[in-house]
Amino acid sequence: MRIATYNVEWFTNLFNRDDELLVDDGWSGRQNVTRAAQIEALAKVFVAIDADAVMVIEAPDSNGRRSTVKALENFARAFELRTTRALIGFVNNTQQEIALLYDPNVCRVRHDPRGDSADSHLPDAAPRFEGTFRMDLDTDAVHESIEFSKPPLEVELIAPTGRKLRLIGVHVKSKVPHGARSQKARVRLAIENRRKQLAQCIWIRRRVEGHLDAGEPVIVMGDFNDGPGLDEYENLFGHSGVEVVMGCDGSDRRQLFDPAAMETLSRRSALRPSTSRFLLQDRGVYMNALLDYIMVSPDLRKLKPHWEIWHPFDNPKCFDALELREALLTASDHFPVTLDIRV
Repeated sequence: MRIATYNVEWFTNLFNRDDELLVDDGWSGRQNVTRAAQIEALAKVFVAIDADAVMVIEAPDSNGRRSTVKALENFARAFELRTTRALIGFVNNTQQEIALLYDPNVCRVRHDPRGDSADSHLPDAAPRFEGTFRMDLDTDAVHESIEFSKPPLEVELIAPTGRKLRLIGVHVKSKVPHGARSQKARVRLAIENRRKQLAQCIWIRRRVEGHLDAGEPVIVMGDFNDGPGLDEYENLFGHSGVEVVMGCDGSDRRQLFDPAAMETLSRRSALRPSTSRFLLQDRGVYMNALLDYIMVSPDLRKLKPHWEIWHPFDNPKCFDALELREALLTASDHFPVTLDIRV
């Protein structure tokens, strides 16, 4: 199977209120990119990666009027993709959902959330992801309430062989200190956001440990807005959220694995993988960052899967194919990550 994760910047802006594609010259959510141009580029990227299942981050909105599932299935139908079915879990109010677009002829999937009841108020309990996680963030003996603005999507996927996999699609809160009006406020908000982000990752890690304890193969995938060495606040807390979810402080037998994350963690190599490219407006330069991951449990790692980042400049296959390279740059500020695995 080929499983992918792909953050599509403001995918929701490409659909009207009836969840139909807006193929016109209106502006998309991407700077200086029309809706028609982004839609065409996305179609080329989805065709090129040819995945059996794609965890779509920033999927189209779902609310009382709009449907993530209908929009994604309309997109697939318009370009004759084989991933004709879509699945969503707990909806959110950010207009950026997490959804799985998949080929029903290859795999069967269902939303299968785990954890304590959503109204559990026990400190350090790991409730379902649409609930509230209570944890002491600042060692003042008071448990703060943590919630996901975008609850992770938990999927039971049945592969062609009948093997069951647990997928957890993630879009963790950004640590950017939005709204800060001074350097002091920026530092305070950055530290506060880092604490919340780490708490969310601890919550995800506890769910992972439950699957490991049950002997269930698990894949955690998506956009963490975080990674080893990404900002100056990592030293303050000792590790990144990515390391928390992977379980890097524990036994190798319980660690999740992602080769790009491990390459960055080693700090011995000049190679710095990246999955996203952003324009820093104040400096007029592009920044590359490793934000998107596909982490697998030890039992799946033994199957010797193959990871690939579809970076338009770092991946020769993408760079040498001019049409695909341009499509990747136009479609989103993130690039797909794929995992080929025999299950």
